[in-house]
Amino acid sequence: MAEEADGIKLEQRHGKARVRVARVWRNDHNGSHHFVEWNVSISLLSHCLSSYHRDDNSDIVATDTMKNTVYVKAKECGDRLSVEEFAILIGKHFCSFYPQVYTAIVNIIEKPWERVSIDGKPHLHGFKLGTEKHTVEATVLKSGALNLTSGIVGLALLKTTQSGFEKFVRDKYTILPDTQERMLATEVNASWRYSYESVMSIPTKELYFTKKFMDVKKVLMETFFGPPETGVYSPSVQRTLYLMGSAVLRRFADVSLIHLKMPNIHFLPVNLSTKENPSMVKFKDDVYLPTDEPHGSIEATVSRITSKL
Repeated sequence: MAEEADGIKLEQRHGKARVRVARVWRNDHNGSHHFVEWNVSISLLSHCLSSYHRDDNSDIVATDTMKNTVYVKAKECGDRLSVEEFAILIGKHFCSFYPQVYTAIVNIIEKPWERVSIDGKPHLHGFKLGTEKHTVEATVLKSGALNLTSGIVGLALLKTTQSGFEKFVRDKYTILPDTQERMLATEVNASWRYSYESVMSIPTKELYFTKKFMDVKKVLMETFFGPPETGVYSPSVQRTLYLMGSAVLRRFADVSLIHLKMPNIHFLPVNLSTKENPSMVKFKDDVYLPTDEPHGSIEATVSRITSKL
């Protein structure tokens, strides 16, 4: 919301970034521990014009106070909750506790700590660091309106066959050959928006969003790979991306859109030869040169068509 004074329009926000917090919940019944590590960033939209136009900081919520609030709220959460619920809780607090704050934007990255298993048995208090990260952005308004987005960052996927690319535009700059047999590798960054429009409308089922995150990840992977015995052919990253996004929308009624970014990470065929040894290494779909740059960049948003009636 823009504010005006002295003939000047001002749009502003302030917040605290990269507040790191870890939380352990201890189950007294079976002795198991549950652990999360979150990186929290908060941005507040508030009526504090006087701090910009005059030497008056009376309406500013100090960013150090925001940092402290994260730890207080983490302590107050006696029961396990999802990272989405924690982001909404933080946003609700700032919008309700401070009259001048009308919007809170809370971004959280959850570090992928996973429970370890020893001899096939889950360890009560042992964890190892995984790879892909769980992300959340919750925008909470003083009215209770909500915009909630979850995501996954760094989901590295690769299949060694069932991929091709052909019949694309050819001109004087093109040297890439058509192929029906190549390796397909990518690092999926996905974000999906939930359809809940207020903090009062979110599901109350315990750890609902944590399970939904795992379910969305499962659908993305199943669509990318296909059945374990046969796989599924990918004619392009674009087609695979679309199938992955539309599968999520079909499976989950409370997801209104999903944005997918899928770089095409190349594994180049290796052919080596010399005059004396013309077939030192002759590529037969077996030896590759892994590369990470340059890479193809493919991204798209898949969303539901809403009725205008």
